[in-house]
Amino acid sequence: MTILLLLIPLSLALLGGAIWAFAWAVKSGQFDDLETPPLDILADDPHDAPRRDDP
Repeated sequence: MTILLLLIPLSLALLGGAIWAFAWAVKSGQFDDLETPPLDILADDPHDAPRRDDP
């Protein structure tokens, strides 16, 4: 039963850290553009294209 004296504050500290990290991500603009990044993976990378002088 005494383990609850450790686990409850620890869980509250972790919850507070998660809320802080989410608030920081929102304020720094991490969630501003949710549509472009998934489409970037579909675009061809010009650096990966084979060169014409390769046999």
